[in-house]
Amino acid sequence: MFTIKVTDLDGRQHELDAKPGEVLMELLREQDWGVAALCGGMCSCATCHVFIEEEWLDSFPPKDSDEEELLEILDSFQPNSRLSCQLRLQPVHDGLVLILAPEE
Repeated sequence: MFTIKVTDLDGRQHELDAKPGEVLMELLREQDWGVAALCGGMCSCATCHVFIEEEWLDSFPPKDSDEEELLEILDSFQPNSRLSCQLRLQPVHDGLVLILAPEE
């Protein structure tokens, strides 16, 4: 187990315990304050949009074209935007810091 730090939509910070191999979206969807993840991880709705702190971006594989296209149409898109359904957590992510993106 390892810990990640998440800022919710109300600006409150939370520490979550993560397991190696867990999809970030699954962990966030379990929280009352977490992401909706309406498509269940199919990379088709962007309701699991998060902002990954810059220093952590390279610890994940790059966005594929489907994720990039979906993110770019969002009003809240930023260079550090990712869909949490596309991010599998590993021990290297211990201390990961992210912010939930506003709902659109």
